[in-house]
Amino acid sequence: MRLLHMASLVLLSTLSTGALAAVFTFTAIPDENESQLRTRFEKVALYLEKELGVEVKYIPVKSYSAAVTAFRNNQVQLAWFGGLSGVQARRLVPGSSAIAQGYEDQFFKSYFIAHKSADLLASDSFPNLNGFTFTFGSKGSTSGRLMPQFFIERNLGKKAEEVFSRIGFSGDHSRTITQVQAGAYQVGAVNYKVWETALENGTVDLDKVNVIWQSPAYPDYQWTVREGVDKVFGDGFEAKVEAALISMKDPELLKSFPRQSFVPAENADYEPIENVAKAIGLLD
Repeated sequence: MRLLHMASLVLLSTLSTGALAAVFTFTAIPDENESQLRTRFEKVALYLEKELGVEVKYIPVKSYSAAVTAFRNNQVQLAWFGGLSGVQARRLVPGSSAIAQGYEDQFFKSYFIAHKSADLLASDSFPNLNGFTFTFGSKGSTSGRLMPQFFIERNLGKKAEEVFSRIGFSGDHSRTITQVQAGAYQVGAVNYKVWETALENGTVDLDKVNVIWQSPAYPDYQWTVREGVDKVFGDGFEAKVEAALISMKDPELLKSFPRQSFVPAENADYEPIENVAKAIGLLD
């Protein structure tokens, strides 16, 4: 009996230590160059670890769908999603919540960019894109696929595949810029923040590629936390995560997104994205 009692104490101690040692993991959609993402989010992990008092780990993924899958399978408990991927993730894990968004994400935009060979001029009016080659970003991107496809089909009155002579999916916004600048595609759609950062970094040649149209505003990126984190990390943990994100003030951290600040978000903010995805057949 004494040995059994001691074994029980050891087991309880192990379970308690395991609970205390739970690692809070997060990921992010791979919308830019992988090395840039790793640098950005490893710094975010250190910040969150300090603010939350638990071990925090960033897990990189190779695709938008992989980010959603990791969230669904509880491999991560927090994710920096785009509008569409966030909607997809929360549909798969009911009870999960959008908790913070970049200030700019309340009124995000897509840019349509064109190679000089297309001879398309910048305009406030939607361009006539019939017959051109076109690349989206990732198939799951809000600013690189969902909203551009919606604007194309609404303005030109037919399906995207009927508009273009060839359609591609670059995989991320940085590659979209590279491909259009190289002339591999005549026109493409990009996240306006990635374009502006590329301009600042000097990686865009305006003699070869330029913005020809910018979209109306729509809600986009957000931090989404998985249902059940309070059970694992303690009561009020979700609120602590939200507070930590909204309180992020380090200019270097914010610049890496790039966002001027983070503000509160909720699931209802992304109903327009869900409605568009249903309208063009990307969600049931």
